[in-house]
Amino acid sequence: MKKIILFVGGILAVGLLHAQDKAASDAQANNPLANSIALNFQNNYVPKLTNAPYEAYLNTTWIRYAQPFVKGKLLLRVSVPFSTVAVPNVATGIVNTENGLGDMNAFLSYNFVSKPTATMGVGPMVTAPTAAENLLGSGKWQGGVAFVAFIAKSPVFQFGGLATWQASFAGDKNRPSTNFAAIQPFYFWQLGKGTYLRGAPTWVFNFKDDSYSIPLGLGIGQVLKMEKTVFNLFVEPQYTMLHKGTQPQFQVFMGINLQFPN
Repeated sequence: MKKIILFVGGILAVGLLHAQDKAASDAQANNPLANSIALNFQNNYVPKLTNAPYEAYLNTTWIRYAQPFVKGKLLLRVSVPFSTVAVPNVATGIVNTENGLGDMNAFLSYNFVSKPTATMGVGPMVTAPTAAENLLGSGKWQGGVAFVAFIAKSPVFQFGGLATWQASFAGDKNRPSTNFAAIQPFYFWQLGKGTYLRGAPTWVFNFKDDSYSIPLGLGIGQVLKMEKTVFNLFVEPQYTMLHKGTQPQFQVFMGINLQFPN
């Protein structure tokens, strides 16, 4: 009987450790500073803007690649946007639509905290004026700094944020200069079996014209693992609670994030 009890106890212990490892793996699937190669395909659809005709809309698809270096101490992330901007002409009523490549950006993070339960990094960022059309970019070279943190002390609830600031320093002299900050809080609630609730809205503050946008988001995601690749699929509606100027009123943020062993 004693051997049976020890055997059953051993099976339960192994199962508990596996469940804890699975929960930790699911949590790290949303870590932007995870020590793994990542490829993200994300889309942000904005069917309604504030202070704009109902025909106006925005749609941006982001392709992001992240590569860690030096045992995860450094992480380079490159983002490439492809956008569609539809703006009605007030005088004619004709909707002017431009689509194509937007302004690419990259940042290099030095992860000064790199633990299973907490990751923090800071580093420079740069945005290049690669937009195919005027409406799709600023026409300026921009530089600044990024800070990101991810806290995963609980296997159930994780949180963190990405804060960036950048301003123009070169580019088209006929285009206005830029100076803005963006704060993206994120929060994840694990429901089990890879399913989780999430929010990752981006708050934007434009210091040149004092405009701002503060949305809130609540969506759902699913983490799957196929062999060694982690697939993270999600959809997240967002609604802007506070704003000034022409800003997204309602938007749908969705995507699929892939993590590969480094």
